[in-house]
Amino acid sequence: MHMADQRGVLDRFEVDSCGTGDWHVGHAADARSIEVGARHGIELTSIGRQVDPECDFERFDLLVAMDRLNVGDLVALGAPPGRIRLMRSFDPAMRDRKGRELDVPDPYSGSGDGFERVYDMLWTSCGGLLEHLLEPERD
Repeated sequence: MHMADQRGVLDRFEVDSCGTGDWHVGHAADARSIEVGARHGIELTSIGRQVDPECDFERFDLLVAMDRLNVGDLVALGAPPGRIRLMRSFDPAMRDRKGRELDVPDPYSGSGDGFERVYDMLWTSCGGLLEHLLEPERD
């Protein structure tokens, strides 16, 4: 949302975030995520929710997953496989890669700069995602 807002195109999209499991429902982002976002001028204010197969799969044209496990979970919940993409597949440097290389690692149980590394991955991938969505043939 941050990039789309900066480009003045946020009104063209409906964006939401959710998890495939219920362990973060009702909670704010991890404090380490909030800290990294703040260092980069991004405020993380959303509250965690779980995917709702009853409406989310109809509501959203594109379902973006962080890793292959999430893709499997979405398919098991009834998501149309053709509308699911891995986030890192939008990173121009990763487009020809497959499998584990496209998974965004989970920084929660690690230490050090894991959250910063994930931020860098997501920043690049989000830029590619936005360019994909803004392609003229998608209008």
